[in-house]
Amino acid sequence: MAVFKKILIANRGEIALRVLRACRELDIKTVAVHSEVDARALHVRFADEAVCIGPAAASKSYLNIPAIISAAEITGADAVHPGYGFLSENAEFARICAKCGLTFIGPSPEAMRAWGDKVTARTNAKRFGLPLLPGSEVLRDTAHAIDEAKRVGFPVILKASGGGGGRGMRVVRTEAEMESNFTQARREAESGFKNPDVFLEKFVERPKHIEFQVLADAHGGVWTLGERECSLQRRHQKIIEEAPSPALSMEKRQELGEVIRKAIRETHYTSLGTLEFIMDEDKNLYFLEMNTRVQVEHPVTEMVTGLDLVALQIRAAMGEKIELPDTRPWSFRGHAIECRINAEDPTSFAPWPGLITEYHPAGGAGVRVDSGVYGGWRVPADYDSLIAKLIVHAPTRAEAIVRMKRALSEFIVGGIRTNISLHKLLLEDAEVVDGTMTTRTIERLIRDNAEKARLPSPPASDNN
Repeated sequence: MAVFKKILIANRGEIALRVLRACRELDIKTVAVHSEVDARALHVRFADEAVCIGPAAASKSYLNIPAIISAAEITGADAVHPGYGFLSENAEFARICAKCGLTFIGPSPEAMRAWGDKVTARTNAKRFGLPLLPGSEVLRDTAHAIDEAKRVGFPVILKASGGGGGRGMRVVRTEAEMESNFTQARREAESGFKNPDVFLEKFVERPKHIEFQVLADAHGGVWTLGERECSLQRRHQKIIEEAPSPALSMEKRQELGEVIRKAIRETHYTSLGTLEFIMDEDKNLYFLEMNTRVQVEHPVTEMVTGLDLVALQIRAAMGEKIELPDTRPWSFRGHAIECRINAEDPTSFAPWPGLITEYHPAGGAGVRVDSGVYGGWRVPADYDSLIAKLIVHAPTRAEAIVRMKRALSEFIVGGIRTNISLHKLLLEDAEVVDGTMTTRTIERLIRDNAEKARLPSPPASDNN
């Protein structure tokens, strides 16, 4: 078993801090890398060592593989933790790390390719009996896309084979819409993932989005650590997550968990991973994709399982035999909800970088805040708009909603706009309260509020 003495964290913001904290509790030294604009970031201030790897543009810093490898070599790091985003699902980066004598804290390049490419992942899912939406292989051209859409049945959704996060995704409802959407999807896929390949799936109009957390070590241990409800999204980006899902029965959790365990074990996958599913109006679940990394929303699983997922991921990468109860399905402790606090306009979702003049995160019983910002920090315009994750835990879902509403009312961010007001609206929405929300809920809520704003004010009452 290898023992890491020093880990380079190839990321920024709250996830870099999250990894740094896990390393510190494991008595492992840390190296922070940063762009020029992040020189005063908290992950830089708290790490044992820090190396500037380039200017603000991610392509010249956090995506600059030679600079990151050089930083690891000059600081004597044993391993690299990629966090999420950036290079976290880049199999070539993982291969280069291994070639340079560095342990990539994540799955092997082979396992990453097997599950990270969405078309290949669909093939794996089919082989192991995971339910799939009707879909296609990689599409050659517009004519092929139209033929496949006719076979599957409109509407369909185009997706990038090599990535996620909403880039390269286009809903196509008619044959006439295919050509322009196909061209745009390929262009976005090439720009975002250096891979223009796209495929299509049957589009479900009002789905729920549910994902399963897995952990595997190099000794054959595989655990499914329950599911998360991630239906509250805007532009295919999650905004509120919770665990467990209010839509999933214990029987379905156990049944699907066993199929997932078999698939993970037989593909020799190790590390953390998340299998994402959609649920249709009839409560049928269909496999979408696998994310071969730690997820943004991992804290809600940590809150209901009592596990430190990042520490377990690091221990698995060292080759340690993980000892966890073989609970099938995992026994949850209460309910957890996470709200992503973004520096953005709450209505248009336009990014809102700038100077944070005041910062007061929420606190109190059952409240956790994962954040990489502080009062006096200038949110750069060069990266994702996420500035904090507000997580609450309570004995029941109803109590967790009440606690989150209280915590949101305490959260103060001055100087920039945030989406805190949108979170407050969502937690008052009937669909959210009763657990029937879908991926279209935010869209409907914004539309409803816009219509209310356009209505004329009622006449003044004659009663004084």
